[in-house]
Amino acid sequence: MRTLAIDTSTMMATCAVLDEDYLLGEFSLNQDMSHSENLIPMIKEILDNLKLKPQDIDLYGVSIGPGSFTGLRIGAATIKSFAHVFDKPIVGVSTLEALAYNLPYNGIIVPMIDARRNRVYTGIYKWEDEKLINIMEPTTMEIEDLLDTLKVYENIIINGNGVHLYKDKIINTLGKKVRLSPIGLNECKASSVGELAIIKYNEGIMDDYYTLAPNYLRESQAQRELRKREG
Repeated sequence: MRTLAIDTSTMMATCAVLDEDYLLGEFSLNQDMSHSENLIPMIKEILDNLKLKPQDIDLYGVSIGPGSFTGLRIGAATIKSFAHVFDKPIVGVSTLEALAYNLPYNGIIVPMIDARRNRVYTGIYKWEDEKLINIMEPTTMEIEDLLDTLKVYENIIINGNGVHLYKDKIINTLGKKVRLSPIGLNECKASSVGELAIIKYNEGIMDDYYTLAPNYLRESQAQRELRKREG
């Protein structure tokens, strides 16, 4: 079963093609949120290099957030279009879960995505019996509140673009309890999205390409301004 997976939840756009237990190819570009220009050419290039056509894909996986509102909408709309046109199944995957999946780590895994205004999108995960388990639901938190929450844990690793932003604060607060992820594992990888999509599909978990929607976890700036005007 060939799977095409993408992630556009941050400045990094990434796509991958998997065939069962094999990664056939993966592209990633960090280019200032120009996903509307880069995503389709990126998908075409990876398929061309693998000598595949869109109709050769059996399953589509897409990260559904949290993350950039615009990026998530572009990614979801693109994959939903492919799934609709070729009538193939689609699976939405949490960006935070995919980030945590990057790290086969024997401890507490905390993905952290910048949500601006001193806040992060985050959750807490750990591996049990070779399965990634969520032990704190995805949420939006002030960075100080998250670090206070993590004080009760030992053997923590943090990844995501929030690591770069809050590196000093993390280390000063948690000290030897915490490790920071290697640079290459701080972005959501389409291969992780794809592998999770395959796992969920095999468990009977699928989404409807008509109703699949990003999970923003908070209102957009435009929504907040509209609510203020109406209130």
